[in-house]
Amino acid sequence: MAWLKSGIRNSIYGLLGNPATPSDSVLESGTEDIREAMLSLLGEAGTKQFANVTRRIRYANDIQGLWYLRGDLMAALATIAGEAEARSQVQRITRMFQGLLPGSLNSRPSPLMN
Repeated sequence: MAWLKSGIRNSIYGLLGNPATPSDSVLESGTEDIREAMLSLLGEAGTKQFANVTRRIRYANDIQGLWYLRGDLMAALATIAGEAEARSQVQRITRMFQGLLPGSLNSRPSPLMN
């Protein structure tokens, strides 16, 4: 009976414009892809210089944890490569979150990003 309730709930959310939640395997795969992309942006030198950020990214429990670590990643990358390059790199990472987050956590367009 629980599957019926969740199926109906997902159908209603879909009609209201909220996409169904991704499957566990898609979510896990996406989370690991994002984690690896974030760590690769830091590179070997950044991993050593920003050990705390690296550790927090590596051991983040879920996709939301990685979402909130984008600011720390941005600060580290800005130190390594400059703010403009860091912003560009974090924007690419942000796009990877599409479809994996609850609607309330998605980025909204900002006039500051133009």
